[in-house]
Amino acid sequence: MTCLIVDDNKVARTTIKQLASQVKDLSVAGDCATALDAYNFLQEKPVDILLLDIEMPGMSGIELTRQLSHQAPIIIFTTSKKEYAVEAFELAVADYIVKPVTPARFLQAIDRARTILDNTKAASPFTRQDNFLFIRDSNIIRRLLLDDLLFAEAMGDFVKLHTASKTYVVHTTLKAVEERLPADRFLRTHRSFIAAIGKVDSVQDGDLIIQGKPVPVADAYRAAVNKRLNVL
Repeated sequence: MTCLIVDDNKVARTTIKQLASQVKDLSVAGDCATALDAYNFLQEKPVDILLLDIEMPGMSGIELTRQLSHQAPIIIFTTSKKEYAVEAFELAVADYIVKPVTPARFLQAIDRARTILDNTKAASPFTRQDNFLFIRDSNIIRRLLLDDLLFAEAMGDFVKLHTASKTYVVHTTLKAVEERLPADRFLRTHRSFIAAIGKVDSVQDGDLIIQGKPVPVADAYRAAVNKRLNVL
């Protein structure tokens, strides 16, 4: 499991980082001092767990959670304030730890997050093989060749998988799709889109054009996309 620590207090970030380092299957992908920094980080490097303070300059942890919407990692709030608990749990977070964060309380929260992750993987509508995916399309499990997939598009609680001949709608998250696609062939271009790099015909007005269809590229992903396309 990977996690991102977000807190405007450097001491708090250090404390949580030390606690995380003692959990064998948990690695710290990074730490941020603001919610905006965390938002930008997650566009480039999705994580499994977000250890998130609430009261921070600019954007609050709760506002960040709403911005991330259905693509959010599993969120554990770590805050010195108790009064946000009801609002936080309405956002379906995994846990709400009131500082100071003790080792026992931290492990309890991580165990909850681990259980959610395990259950999500067990219920996933995807099974990946070497060159294809099995997807659950309504009540039918279908084989989708990776060579046929042009791009994936997040739509609320569903993901649309676009091929030249048909679009499949699967009840899942774009993060789950990204985890099951080979990184050497597919690239996140936007918080709501993943493109098959080998299918790109051109770039017009900042969008990737794949068989006549535009796939948007967000500013946060543009450098990575240009690098993969080997744009001069």
